[in-house]
Amino acid sequence: MEFQHILTEVKNHIFYLTINRPQKLNALNRSVLEEISAAIQTATKNADVRAILITGAGEKAFVAGADISEFQNYNVEEGRELARNGQESVFNAIENCAKPVLAAINGFALGGGLELAMACHIRIASNNAKLGLPEVTLGLIPGYGGTQRLAQLIGKGKAMEMIFTADMLTAEEAEKVGLVNHVTEPSQLIAKAEEILAKVILRAPLALTSAIKAINASNQVNGFEVEISEFAHCFGTNDFKEGVSAFLEKRKAEFKGD
Repeated sequence: MEFQHILTEVKNHIFYLTINRPQKLNALNRSVLEEISAAIQTATKNADVRAILITGAGEKAFVAGADISEFQNYNVEEGRELARNGQESVFNAIENCAKPVLAAINGFALGGGLELAMACHIRIASNNAKLGLPEVTLGLIPGYGGTQRLAQLIGKGKAMEMIFTADMLTAEEAEKVGLVNHVTEPSQLIAKAEEILAKVILRAPLALTSAIKAINASNQVNGFEVEISEFAHCFGTNDFKEGVSAFLEKRKAEFKGD
């Protein structure tokens, strides 16, 4: 597959995957997700690859969210397929990848961008990063595993506060609550990622795969199915139509609860 929106490179047993839409703050659309899915499959099959590093091009954003204009007119069933396809082909594929995956968060990681980072096994952030799940401002909820993984990482109460308020966390706040493992200067972000992965690739690959499976097994519940269902339900509400319209028109949304 020829990539248009991501850059890939293998160096020192690390597969580098860079989302390359800086003019769109690396926002996720259908094409980007398809390319990420293909790249993860390629990295998994490549015997020379021991670990994967995911980041965003430029200094402004890791991934600033999903490309909202692409799904603004979706109905309930289309919303359900949007969430299910994304979860299965990208987000769950990353979480269940047989090789360790690290997210290097440079700038905004919002909505689908934070969900992408949370699907990775390890997260580090530059000190200019901002992390959040603002979907409720669009009349939606996170649909790529965000309701599940955020609660698993930082606890139910803090996850509910973040999702309900749509507030962003600074990198330091994210480290404090356990959402990211380390915070660095922007210029040192990739170097820190490589430092961590240099240790990882020295360890027994099959043992790492077993560790990933065992750790993920603790989270095997049906919550992802509930999230898909509720995400889809939001597409049938007037609040969703108002939230997306307000975002695209750059005005404040007026929700009526219908």
